[in-house]
Amino acid sequence: MTDPAKAAIVTSGDIRSRLKEGMARLRAAQVPSHTLAAEVLLLHVLGRNRTWLYTHSEERMDAAASDRFFALIARRAAGEPTQYLTGRQEFWGLEFEVTPAVLIPRPETEHVVEVALERLGSRGIEVDMTTGAPSPALRVADIGTGSGCLAVALARELPHAVVFASDISAAALEVARRNAARHGVSDRIHFLKTNLLDDLLHESGITGRESGLLDLIVSNPPYVARDDLERLKPEVREHEPRAALIGGETGVEIYARLIEQAARWLAPGGILVLELGYGAADRVRGMLQAQPDWTNVSTTDDLAGIPRVLAAEHV
Repeated sequence: MTDPAKAAIVTSGDIRSRLKEGMARLRAAQVPSHTLAAEVLLLHVLGRNRTWLYTHSEERMDAAASDRFFALIARRAAGEPTQYLTGRQEFWGLEFEVTPAVLIPRPETEHVVEVALERLGSRGIEVDMTTGAPSPALRVADIGTGSGCLAVALARELPHAVVFASDISAAALEVARRNAARHGVSDRIHFLKTNLLDDLLHESGITGRESGLLDLIVSNPPYVARDDLERLKPEVREHEPRAALIGGETGVEIYARLIEQAARWLAPGGILVLELGYGAADRVRGMLQAQPDWTNVSTTDDLAGIPRVLAAEHV
C-alpha cells in the first residue's frame, strides 16, 4: 500500500494534470463526488475560484502548492470530510467556517429556515406592509447551534429579531461566534453555553414579558440512535462530533425534552420548528399531538421525499 505521506510528494506540473491526478486518487479510494472534492481542495490551495481554474488550467503549479494539494487529497482519501479540510461550507447562500467541533451544515437543514419563515408569515417582515410601522421585535432561539448556521441565517432574514443560540460545547460556540461576526449579526445573537433551554433565563439575562417568552424556537438536534451509529458513513461516524449526532438509545429522546421545554418558553402563537431524523416523523408528531399545548402540527419533506422538518404552533 502506498504511504499517503510519500504520495503527497510530487513534482510541479500544470494545474490541469495535478487536478486530474487528484481526481484519480480520490476515485481509486472510492470517495463520493471525487471530481467535485478534488476541485474544491485545489481551489482551496490556490485561493482561486472555479472560473479562474478553468481559464488558467495550463499554468504551472509549483511543487509546494502541489505538495499541499496532494496532502489534502490523501487526507480526503483516508476519510476526512472535505469541509473540515477547507474549513468552509455553504449554507443558505452564506459561507460558514466549520471545524471538527461542529456538525457540517447540510442542505436539508435549510428546510428549517424555510419552514420557520413561512410559519412566521407577516411577523417575519420588518415593516408592517399595511401601516408602514415597524413590526414588533422577535425573540428567537436556536437550540444546539453548532456552527451557528441556523442562528445566523435567521438573524440575516429577520433584522428585527434577537436570537439566543445555545450549545453544550464551548468549542462549537466559538465557531458560531466567528460565523456571526463574519456575517455581521454578532450584535443580535447571544451565545449561551447550556443544555437545550436549561438555564436560558439565567444565562441570557432575558427580562420583560414576565417570563421572557420566545416567538420562535428552531433546532437541528442530535437524532441518531446509539445502535445506528455504526451504520453511518465512516466520514460522518469517525470525524463529526458524536455529541451532535447521537440523540439517545432510540434517537428521539431529545425531542421529548425539547418539546417539553418549548411549551414553557414559547409565547401563545409561538412556533417550534425541528429537523427530523430518518423515520422519526410519526413518533415526534405523536409527542406533540398527545399534549394540549400544540396546534397546527405539520411535516415538510426534503427533496428526497423524506419527512425532514416538523413544525407546530404553541397554544
